[in-house]
Amino acid sequence: MSKSRHLPHAPTRTQVLAAGERIDAHRHDEHQVVYAGSGVLAVTTDAGTWFAPGTRAIWVPAGCVHAHLAHGRTDLHLLGLPAAPNPLGLEEPAVLAVSPLLRELILAATAAPGGSSPEQRRLRAVLVDQLRAAPREPVQLPAPSDPRLVAVCELLQADCADPRTLAQLGAATGASERTLSRLFAAELGMSFTAWRTQLRLYHALRLLAEDVPVTTVAHRCGWSSASAFIDVFRREYGHTPGTHHRRGG
Repeated sequence: MSKSRHLPHAPTRTQVLAAGERIDAHRHDEHQVVYAGSGVLAVTTDAGTWFAPGTRAIWVPAGCVHAHLAHGRTDLHLLGLPAAPNPLGLEEPAVLAVSPLLRELILAATAAPGGSSPEQRRLRAVLVDQLRAAPREPVQLPAPSDPRLVAVCELLQADCADPRTLAQLGAATGASERTLSRLFAAELGMSFTAWRTQLRLYHALRLLAEDVPVTTVAHRCGWSSASAFIDVFRREYGHTPGTHHRRGG
């Protein structure tokens, strides 16, 4: 992402992105909270991809070069926050759990941006308090840099349903299972199994945003059965894939 636009201010607004629509790489001098009221949004940086359905929001710190990609028709809510003080104390992107209250605060703040009435200032103060209290969620797909890790991850990104073990993938790419396991932990901060699960969930969210049936999503993303997929999805997002769209995601 060496080429990017520089925007001094992080906008506060709502906009609709069509399925597959992108916002090219850019950075701003202010922090931003990005929330998809419907659809699924992916935010990509050099460090990886963060993805969020309607129960999650993405924190983008000031100065971070990032790009957006919409999966399914996406109602995008952008909330700009001053660079100082850093309300969350986070210098890297993060995914935040969005409670029903926080969702309504984000929708209200982005529906009438730019106001400075006492009511709007109070709303913004409560919103920031709720952002601080929001649990961080490990919904991230870190990007590898080691060539051995890149080779394995590319195989899985090409087909996330690939059932091969880490040892089998290593044999196909010329690296040992022990080396790859160490690299996943050291470079990506998670195990091979955890990374593949995040990859599969990301693809599952993309397919669900395109109204692909749950059983088909489970098969395409590598789960042995629809029930196994539903169990993982419920643990991750707090609801089943069948109710996903009805929750605004």
